[in-house]
Amino acid sequence: MLKRIITSIVAICVLVPVLIFSGTVVLPFAVACATVICIYEMLKCMGTYKKYALSIPLYLVAFVLPFLLRYVDINIAAVCFIAAVVYLVIMFAAIIWSHGSFKFADGMAMFTVSAYIITAMNAIVYVRDFGDYGKYLYLLIFIGAWITDTFAYFTGVFFGKHKLIEDVSPKKTIEGSIGGILFCVISFAVFGIVMDAFFDRSANILFLAVSAVAVSIVSQIGDLIMSVIKRHYGIKDYGKIFPGHGGMLDRFDSILAVSLCLMAICMLAGLLNVQLL
Repeated sequence: MLKRIITSIVAICVLVPVLIFSGTVVLPFAVACATVICIYEMLKCMGTYKKYALSIPLYLVAFVLPFLLRYVDINIAAVCFIAAVVYLVIMFAAIIWSHGSFKFADGMAMFTVSAYIITAMNAIVYVRDFGDYGKYLYLLIFIGAWITDTFAYFTGVFFGKHKLIEDVSPKKTIEGSIGGILFCVISFAVFGIVMDAFFDRSANILFLAVSAVAVSIVSQIGDLIMSVIKRHYGIKDYGKIFPGHGGMLDRFDSILAVSLCLMAICMLAGLLNVQLL
């Protein structure tokens, strides 16, 4: 427990400066480095990290994309589509010429999960730069994921009686899941109130509360899907970068899902012309 607490304190000390200087190159650089580590951990888990013709392009895209997203005025969706098509062609060629040593299912798993990780990590930059209030809104990615995780755990410890999905995560309970959702809604509402009171924003509390429900549910799904992958490949943790906590993916499993969810909410708010903050 002491090791976990010390690691958490160190991680917070690293994260806080990144958040403070999120408007500078610090955020895309941090996202780029974290994404590369996440991709490496996942490929190592899958046993494909030594497929260099496929892994190196993923590392390059993972590192470059956050900077393109923030600093280069291009159609990022078109760039990603072209990169995905090129990568698929390379992957199919690798499958064909591997003479059966590299299976189609392994290639598709590698492509799909890597695309998920890269897109989700870059969603942090997208939300941070969304409109004139992204500099506040992106904080909800971390608040939503960590509040859900923390209070789902404690609610489950004190009130949990009914298992959620025992074959995936034996310790998670239905009561814990509900507690995570409830406290996530409360935290989003409090966030909106603080924005109103101290940052001269007109927070849409109702929209934030509804968004919190979606965010919390997605956060728990993100956690569970990463647990499913670990169980499938027979590993306990994705890495050892955080002593007592595991790897980068072990700490960012919920954040990946939440960042995508908040990006979708931002897009929806834009279509509906709804101001979140």
